[in-house]
Amino acid sequence: MAVILGGGLGGLSTGYYLLKNGLYCNNLKVCLLEATDYCGGWIKSIRTKDYIFEQGPRTIRPKGPTGLNTLNMMQDLGLSEHVSAITPDHPAAKNRMIYVNKSLHLLPSSLKSVFKKNEPFSKPLIYAALNDLTQPHKSLNEDSIYNFVERRFGKEIADYAISPMICGICAGDAKEISVKFLMKTLFEYEQNHGSVIKGMVKSIFKENNNGNLEMSELAKRAKEERWNVYSLKGGLQIFPKTLMNYLKNKDIDIQLNSKVEELEFVDSSLVKVKKTDGQVLDASHVYSSIPSHVLAKLVNKQHPELAEHLKGIPFVTVGIVNLYFATDKPLVSPAFGFLVPPLENSPILGVVFDSCCIPDQNGTVLTVMLGGRWFNEKFGPDITKEELYNIAMKEIKSILKIEEKVAAFNVSILDKCIPQYVVGHYSRVDKIREYVQSKNLPLSLVGSSYDGVGINDVIYSAKAQVAQDCGQQ
Repeated sequence: MAVILGGGLGGLSTGYYLLKNGLYCNNLKVCLLEATDYCGGWIKSIRTKDYIFEQGPRTIRPKGPTGLNTLNMMQDLGLSEHVSAITPDHPAAKNRMIYVNKSLHLLPSSLKSVFKKNEPFSKPLIYAALNDLTQPHKSLNEDSIYNFVERRFGKEIADYAISPMICGICAGDAKEISVKFLMKTLFEYEQNHGSVIKGMVKSIFKENNNGNLEMSELAKRAKEERWNVYSLKGGLQIFPKTLMNYLKNKDIDIQLNSKVEELEFVDSSLVKVKKTDGQVLDASHVYSSIPSHVLAKLVNKQHPELAEHLKGIPFVTVGIVNLYFATDKPLVSPAFGFLVPPLENSPILGVVFDSCCIPDQNGTVLTVMLGGRWFNEKFGPDITKEELYNIAMKEIKSILKIEEKVAAFNVSILDKCIPQYVVGHYSRVDKIREYVQSKNLPLSLVGSSYDGVGINDVIYSAKAQVAQDCGQQ
C-alpha cells in the first residue's frame, strides 16, 4: 500500500497521477491521510448568492508546460465549463497598480508605455534595458532576486516592480528570495551571455516545444486566446473538491481527521505510518505533500539530519481579510488590484479587486493581504482577527477612500502557509533528496515546500515524482 500524507492539492494530485500511471503502478492500493476535516489545503472559497471570498489562491496562470498541464487536468476532471478566463484586453490583465508615496500608480502594460515616464519611476523603462546592456558581467552561482534585478535593471525596478511582485506571489522579501525562484532563465542569460537582453535575443532562435506536452482542447483554447489568468465559476475550491471526488470514485481511500505522529522506516519497501489514534499502517511507499517543517517532526526520531534540513525551509504567515460592500456602483476602478512595496513599511502586502477578476460577484469585493515575511514584526504572535480587520479597514479607507459600510467580511490567519525559497533553497532541496536516496528510504517529496509554490508547480511536481517512481519499478 502507498500512503499519501496531506489532502491539499499536492496530495490529491499525487493520487490522480498514481491512477494515471496504470492503477497505482502494479495494482498498488493507495490511502490518503489528511489531518483536518477538509481536502484542498489553503484553497478555500466562501460562496453566497452575492459574493465569493477566496481565502487562498483565486486565479491560475495558463502559461508554459506547467500551466498547460493543469488545464489538461481541468478538462479531464470535467471542469472546462467552470473556467472563467481573463484575456489580455481585460482590465484585470491590463491594470495592475502599486501604492507608493501615498498614491496608486498604474504599472506599464504595453510596449508603448515602456518609452514613457511612468510614476513612480524617474525614467522611461527603456533605460532599464539599456542599463542591462551596459552593466559588466558578474559571475555568480546564485543571488537574491532583488540584487539581480538591481544589478541588471536598476534600483527603481527592484524596489517598485520586483519587490511588490514577490510580496504578491509568496508574501516574501525580494532581498532574501532566490533569483532562481522566479527568474532562473534570466539569471542564466546573464551568466552565460553577459546580459539578459543578449540572452533573450539568442533564445529567440531556439525552438520552444512546451516539453512535448500533449494539449487538451482547453489548453489549446487558452493558448489561442492568450489567456492571462483564469478562475473557476463558483470559487477555486471546486477544483480540489472535484479532484477529491475523482479519487474516491476510483477507490482511493481518503481518511480525514487522520493525524500522523511518526514515520518509522523499516527497510526500502516498508514504512510504519503511526497515527495519533494508535493505528499503524504498513506502507510500501510514502508520498509526503505536507509542509517540510511538519514532515520534519515525523522523521526526527530516526533521521534527525534529514529533519534539520527539512526544518531549514522557512515559512511565512499571511493574514487575509475579505470584504463585501453591497453597493450598486463599483467602489474601485477596474483592475486586478494593487501591491505595496516593502519600502513603504505598510502593514498590508496588497489588495485584490475580486469583483473585477472573479465572476458572479455583486457589489464590490476586495481581499486584503497582510504580514507575510513581516507578520510577526508588525503584528506580534498574539494579534486577533478583530485587530487585523481594523488594520485592513484603516488602510482601505486611507488608500481607496472607501467610506461605505462593509456588508460582510471574513478574516483568516494562515499560519506558515507559504514556503520561502531563499538563497540556497535549491541546494537544500538537493541535499534533502540526496539523503533520502542515500538511505534508500521509500519516501517521495511533493508539494509547495520543494519545487514551486504556485498551483501549477505543485501539480506538476506530483506528476514528475510519480512518473519517476513508476519508471523505477
